[in-house]
Amino acid sequence: MKHRSNRIRAAALVCLTVAVGALTGGCATQSAPPLYGWDGYQQQVYDYLQGKSTPETQIDALEKSQQQMRSQGQHIPPGFNAHLGALYASQGKAAQAQQALLAEKETFPESSTYMDFLLKNLKK
Repeated sequence: MKHRSNRIRAAALVCLTVAVGALTGGCATQSAPPLYGWDGYQQQVYDYLQGKSTPETQIDALEKSQQQMRSQGQHIPPGFNAHLGALYASQGKAAQAQQALLAEKETFPESSTYMDFLLKNLKK
């Protein structure tokens, strides 16, 4: 009788463990989608700052990333357009640089002072 009682307790403990795991596991697996689509942006900036890529390579990679993020309905991360604008400026593409810096300013108004500074210096 004692042996049977232990088996019943063990079975009840297993059922309870499975039930608790199922309830809490369902909550743990759901996560909020990322706020921005990064699509390799951080690695691109790192490679550029390390001298592992050229401005042309960076521009191509960032333009592709931008298209990829937009096609997936993701938001462009902070600094993305500013970095792209600086790359355009380094290549003498003032109109594209201005467009990218204005996009950064519009998307992230907190960057307005710095983007205005860059835009002012772009025209010199």
